[in-house]
This record gives sequence, C-alpha cells and structure tokens, in this order.
Amino acid sequence: MIPLKLEVNGRAVATEVAPSTLLIDLLRGPLALTGTHQGCDTAQCGACTVLVNGESVKSCSLLAVQAQGAKVTTVEGLAQGDKLHPLQQAFMDCHGLQCGFCTPGMLMTSACLLAKNPKPSDAEVQHALEGNLCRCTGYVKIVAAVQQAAGQLAGAQA
Repeated sequence: MIPLKLEVNGRAVATEVAPSTLLIDLLRGPLALTGTHQGCDTAQCGACTVLVNGESVKSCSLLAVQAQGAKVTTVEGLAQGDKLHPLQQAFMDCHGLQCGFCTPGMLMTSACLLAKNPKPSDAEVQHALEGNLCRCTGYVKIVAAVQQAAGQLAGAQA
C-alpha cells in the first residue's frame, strides 16, 4: 500500500491505496463520492471527468497515486452548500440533461472550459466537450446550458 495525501473538494484526505488503484475507484469507493460516474473504463465516454489542479481529467485513466498532493474537484464540489453552481442550474434550466449519466463529466469539463475561457463560442464549447459522450440530448441543450452559465458567471464577476 502507498500513502496518499490530496485535497478533494476542499477537504484534506490522507489514505493508503494499492499502486494499481484508479482515481475513480478511490473517489467512488472509500471517499463515497459517487457523483463521478464510471462509464466505459477506457477514457472514451468522459462520465468520470473530474478536475485535478484545475484541469479536466478522466479519472478512470489516472492512478490515484498520480494525484499525490493534488487538488481534486468532483461534481459534488461544484455547489456551495445548497446553492447550485451556475453550470448545474443552467443544465437544469436548459434541459441539458436527460438520463443524467454523462452530466457529471459534462459539468466538470464545462467548469474547466469556463475557468480558462469565460466567454467561449458555441464552437469552442463543442470542441471542449468532444471527449464527453451523451446518448440522450444531442448536445444542443448542453451547449446552451454552458453559454447560459458563462453569462451568469460573467455577470457575477462584474
């Protein structure tokens, strides 16, 4: 077992993991953060996307030990208490989710995009979400939700 220290959703975590433990298995197992969905296990679908030091990462393709000392944010870390993050609210308002399986990954990828590019074009949103698969929505409402959240976040910063 390997000692591991990291920060998850603003909380210090100290644990031990097997060298082969994937980040998603740590999150969903011992940390009980099941909002991160386990989809394809081959880094193709994006359902397991989290932020590691602000970068979107597919947690099924990262060993937990590779996150040593990192700041990890899962979908549970987006909201501020009972107040939804603007992306979460926009996905609801714009009907950017249906079955909801891909939603956590879409939210985390979108959060990364908006942190780097607060006013993305539709094409930039589509490009950022290329690694996240959705079988229900057709993406139009997801792009609309990201744009709505971008507007809300820009307004909050002004």
